[in-house]
Amino acid sequence: MRLQVFTFRSRIPAPAYAVFRWHARPDALEKLTPPWELVRVLERSGGIQDGGRVVLLVGQWPFRVRWVAEHFDYVEGRQFRDRQVRGLFAHWDHTHLVTPDGPGACWLEDRIEYALPLGSIGQLTGGWLVRRKLARLFEYRHRVTTEEVLRSAHGDDAA
Repeated sequence: MRLQVFTFRSRIPAPAYAVFRWHARPDALEKLTPPWELVRVLERSGGIQDGGRVVLLVGQWPFRVRWVAEHFDYVEGRQFRDRQVRGLFAHWDHTHLVTPDGPGACWLEDRIEYALPLGSIGQLTGGWLVRRKLARLFEYRHRVTTEEVLRSAHGDDAA
């Protein structure tokens, strides 16, 4: 299995602890899911800490897929990871990393190691599409993270 690596990194004008804490919120995944993606959370337990689990329903009938991910390698204030247990990919390992950049800013980095189903055929036919979808998804996620963390910092948590 040949792994591909996708990385998206952006600087957020908020302290690292605030960005990390926001990702631990129970509603973070829903807020990070773009409106154009057909994703529904079916189950969740344990949050982003080791052993946490989320079950998603992805796609549109008749092509819906149940995606099960488990969290591991949690480092308080710094990183959390999830890996696919069942789902769309032959392999999926996602690292969420928050690195301080002074007291009032940080770098948010999403690094995904993945393999498409069907090996070389899957990569040849769908590799470009997956990379494009990931780029669009993480541009959205990093923008939402920035907006939400800054909103929380200004006391407008209800939005």
